[in-house]
Amino acid sequence: MEELCFRSAVEQVAAILGDRISSRELLDLYLERVERINPDINAVVALDVEGARKRALAADEALAAGEKTGPLHGLPVTIKDTFEVAGMPCASGAPILADHRPVRDADAVQALVDAGAIVFGKTNVPIFGGDFQSYNNVYGQSNNPWNPERTPGGSSGGAAAALAAGLSALELGSDIGGSIRTPAHFCGVCGHKSSYGIVPMRGHVPPPPGVFSGHHTLSMDIVVAGPLARSVEDIELSMKLLAAPERYQRTAWKLCLPPPRHVKLGDFRIGLLLNSPICPLDSGYGDVLQGAVDTLAKAGAGIRERHPAIDIAGSHDIFLSLLAAVMGAGTPPGTFGKWQETAASLPPEDNGYLARHLRGATQTHRDWVAMDGMRQLLRQQWADFFTDFDILLCPVAPVPAIPHDHSYMYDRTILVNGEECPYMDILSWAGLAGVAGLPATVIPAGRTPEGLPVGMQIIGPWLEDYTPIQAARLFEQVLEGFTPPPGI
Repeated sequence: MEELCFRSAVEQVAAILGDRISSRELLDLYLERVERINPDINAVVALDVEGARKRALAADEALAAGEKTGPLHGLPVTIKDTFEVAGMPCASGAPILADHRPVRDADAVQALVDAGAIVFGKTNVPIFGGDFQSYNNVYGQSNNPWNPERTPGGSSGGAAAALAAGLSALELGSDIGGSIRTPAHFCGVCGHKSSYGIVPMRGHVPPPPGVFSGHHTLSMDIVVAGPLARSVEDIELSMKLLAAPERYQRTAWKLCLPPPRHVKLGDFRIGLLLNSPICPLDSGYGDVLQGAVDTLAKAGAGIRERHPAIDIAGSHDIFLSLLAAVMGAGTPPGTFGKWQETAASLPPEDNGYLARHLRGATQTHRDWVAMDGMRQLLRQQWADFFTDFDILLCPVAPVPAIPHDHSYMYDRTILVNGEECPYMDILSWAGLAGVAGLPATVIPAGRTPEGLPVGMQIIGPWLEDYTPIQAARLFEQVLEGFTPPPGI
């Protein structure tokens, strides 16, 4: 039965509906694994055992009476700790929120619950979701199930680690700079960054909790929600449940995403980009990606080395500027004032990541509007590309999972082909889709010679999320797909 914990969510629901296992039994199976395996990984950081068992029993009783609650009937799931779940902690990695207990679910969480999911745990994040590693002073450090000396990524690191270790059936993540995609890549699972604006964000922290008591919330730039899972089938099902307007918008319109452009592998027009002027790609990861591309081509995929006619370095600059504006918006006045002074004193030639962050976080509204205008030009260039191509294949980050490093962020480095590069280079591939608001699906592409999993990023046209998801589903049938970490 324990093998069922590594099967897809769709298969687990089928087992419940087929009376091969009860919801209560499956929940207890997960809880036993959390008790036994989680201490070494620290992916699941809060539990609601009593409440989950009551809901699982109710799901079993409903099924016995011939009632099905939805496509996730009785499925035990965990939720990233930046999303509010009624009655459970939602610290978002911040000590100031360690005692925060929301009274209602985030809207995206509610969509899963309405479909029959049973939330039994919360998963770890960096403080306010702002890092590529998942550690904080509330719950400590999460470790990668493939190698505990490495991070599972961030900010949905606990989510990806829980899935890889068989501690949860499905997860909900959020992504502003690769926070769904990088952990999926580091942990060998699937993840989907949705098109900007199509998954409700009310109940996500940040912004600070308690500010909005109704259906309204801040429409934070760039950030989106999306699922993580062990199979693309689960990603597709989750998006059908999650995609909707914000509740306050539903008076006037509803969301209807188009079907995928193609159904068969050979019909997809696939672009490929494996090299970037921003930073190099680690050769071990690059070799795995190239091998996956070759395998897909042999299976009939039409892949050409083409990408949008954009200035990639310029796109990265725009992304960093707009990202810094979001990240700096909640900075306390005293700190913000110091940032303004420091930014004004920077020499023009200083183009390091810290300098770019300070300039972006303190930019004038006039400068932001100019940046947003340049972003719209980028979006048009992407749209032009997607008239001739359906998807773009590219890396997720420059490297596989990195070692833990809790030093000052702008002092950190990563090793790329044996050479030290800035830590923030991890953003280099995530920003391509992020700045343009495009959907991007990540699936496992294989493992490096060191045994670390790596992922492939599939970017699609805005609002056509099912196109990269369908491509990922077809690729998954050709490539290896999810494999449990050794020893787990």
